[in-house]
Amino acid sequence: MTELILIRHGETDWNVEKRLQGHHDITLNAEGERQAQALARRLKDEPIDAIYSSDLQRAYLTAQAIAEVRGMPILAEEGLRERCFGAFEGSLHPELAQRYPDDYAALQRRDVDARYPRGEFECETLTEFNRRTLDCVARIAAAGHRRVLVVTHGGVLDCVYRRATGMALNLPRSFDVLNASLNHVQWDGEQATILKWADVAHLGSRAEGALDEIDARHKIFPA
Repeated sequence: MTELILIRHGETDWNVEKRLQGHHDITLNAEGERQAQALARRLKDEPIDAIYSSDLQRAYLTAQAIAEVRGMPILAEEGLRERCFGAFEGSLHPELAQRYPDDYAALQRRDVDARYPRGEFECETLTEFNRRTLDCVARIAAAGHRRVLVVTHGGVLDCVYRRATGMALNLPRSFDVLNASLNHVQWDGEQATILKWADVAHLGSRAEGALDEIDARHKIFPA
């Protein structure tokens, strides 16, 4: 039985702007750096056997703040990257609705097999992304550690939550995925169980400012 402590990376300027990041390697902003330090303080004395992170710097820098105070290495995993959105990356939602109306409509309705136009990178379908990330998380859970820290992205947390609760990929999201949040999941190799979700108590007075990006207009999971 493995407990996974899943963390969404700290805030970036693109999170604030609600600009799709995907595989674009955006760094933390000043608030994101503060959030990473708050996580480091919160987790300093927690029993943790290993730290895994997406290799994209917004996640890796969040993991680095935690690892440094503990004197632990970080195991970088490309499989923990956010979904690749192809040509959608770097754009705001109103821009996408104007440039790619049909593809954007597929994004809004969470079409699991939609592949958006290629940009700098080739887009993953939601089905492909879900398979890639869950395979990676399952492999980490099976590595023989008792308690593991996994620093990743909003879309990955979305997939894990749906895996644990049985919520279909195409349904609108009804749960929080917050910047710098702690999300505890138990994984026994077959079944994943949510122990605690969207904990931002360590952010103190700034907790209410932790971003989720979803609102009535922007149905996409955060990146």
